[in-house]
Amino acid sequence: MSSRIRVVVAKPGLDGHDRGAKVVARALRDAGMEVVYTGLHQTPEQIVETAIQEDADAVGLSVLSGAHMTLFRRVLELLGERDARDIVVFGGGIIPNGDIPELEKLGVAKIFTPGATTQAIVEWVRQNVAQPVS
Repeated sequence: MSSRIRVVVAKPGLDGHDRGAKVVARALRDAGMEVVYTGLHQTPEQIVETAIQEDADAVGLSVLSGAHMTLFRRVLELLGERDARDIVVFGGGIIPNGDIPELEKLGVAKIFTPGATTQAIVEWVRQNVAQPVS
């Protein structure tokens, strides 16, 4: 028997726009996943601590501020320091197409850009985040 996928949805940095993050969190929850939304203005340290405490299978970051390279990098570094690289990191927001390959090199599993549907995000998470066995 498998348990539900656990996803932490987070808004790192100073970005104050969280409608998209809330829509994604709701879509994942409606699809049967356990979702923890961290709220606005989270530090990478807070996000990683939440992911570990909640035994998350994935972290979804929403970045609209332009600080995506720094914020994604720091979250991945902290996950590595905490021996939690098994937590899948994906994200979305206003991220230039030219930055996506570099984010993928850092270890970001997927970036969703404006226009991505919630259905596409849910399907990707189901296909790319291992379901834990209870």
